[in-house]
Amino acid sequence: MSAVPRFFALLRLAAGCASLLAFAWAAPSQIKRNQIPIVPPAQLGASADPRSAGMNISEGYQPNSSFLVKKPTYQVFSNFDFQSIALAVHQEYIELDLFNYGLVKFSDADYDAAGLDAEDRHLIRHMAQQEIGHAVALSNMLGPKAPKMCTYRYEFETVPEFIDFSQRLTKWGESGVYGFLNLLDNRASAQILLQSITTEARQQMAFRQFEGLFPMPEWFETGIPQSWAWTLLSPWIVSCPEENEPLAWEIYPALNWTNQPDAIAAGKAAGGPSISNNVSALTQEGQENTFVWEQPGKTQGPYKQKTTTHTSGMPKFAAYVSQFNVTYAPLYDVDTDARTAKAKQPGGTVFPQGPSLINSTIFVALTDSDTYFTPANLSLINYHVVAGPAIYQAG
Repeated sequence: MSAVPRFFALLRLAAGCASLLAFAWAAPSQIKRNQIPIVPPAQLGASADPRSAGMNISEGYQPNSSFLVKKPTYQVFSNFDFQSIALAVHQEYIELDLFNYGLVKFSDADYDAAGLDAEDRHLIRHMAQQEIGHAVALSNMLGPKAPKMCTYRYEFETVPEFIDFSQRLTKWGESGVYGFLNLLDNRASAQILLQSITTEARQQMAFRQFEGLFPMPEWFETGIPQSWAWTLLSPWIVSCPEENEPLAWEIYPALNWTNQPDAIAAGKAAGGPSISNNVSALTQEGQENTFVWEQPGKTQGPYKQKTTTHTSGMPKFAAYVSQFNVTYAPLYDVDTDARTAKAKQPGGTVFPQGPSLINSTIFVALTDSDTYFTPANLSLINYHVVAGPAIYQAG
């Protein structure tokens, strides 16, 4: 090929690559704008209307990532920060205990039979060591009143059950921090917490891989309020040292799923532990979800708290919290005496061309209204929770 035709061939190739990159990096609202309408604010989940983006930027502000703070302090500034990070410390401690316990409880032969070899066990051991660093870093922010390690309980009896419980627990630990991280008064503390919770996100994905599930079917990770994370965590803590101060977060009545998908069986059928198995969602739009919930007033957790609600109304909706959306489904066959109800699983996608909203490891609560919330104000849903949240293994 002569130099000139070869030059034009390379030029056409470069133009094609540039066009592909422009498509790949375009915002969702810019892709095929003539074919896909502007994404409505409700579907963006955060009330972000692309038509008004960039219109509220203050004039005269010189961006500076450090806010000109030359000597930041990483100690907490407020009770909100203390209580939020103390919750995260409780989470780090149970993960440290859980990962070590899982390695001690089961033999090498048990792990081998589950498809997890010595290299995989070393990764779990490394995860436990990561929790040491996380617990130390967060405790240093809190000072002498930082919570100490507690005593825990677990119900799993097999290696696959240990892996499944671990991927669920790391999910609510991860999501519980996302829910308050940007609200911390001390941004320096938030920076350290950010750099620890992103490690936990990797742990959660690794446990999904160990279980044989698709590693990350979602486009966005979910954030939940502190009280949701504490509601899910507190039942597994038996007792804490007397010097530990009780957490300020509420615990809501337990919500149980009576027809939960079997993630262990799905992962095994897909081939077991793997970097990635192309496992379809374990649930689908329109399928019946059945619930049973407890009354408020039960004593729960290491600090002998009473479960509580802010509403005296009966549950009317199931709130599916996934990625950055809250999607409601009306309840039917509600029996307030037996405290049972049913809902049809909602559908929908994150964006018109995006993944299903109801997939991966998500959260569901029963509420007395279908009030619209976004990630930045999701904690307001607490005033409407009748029971939950519960983990829903949708995919």
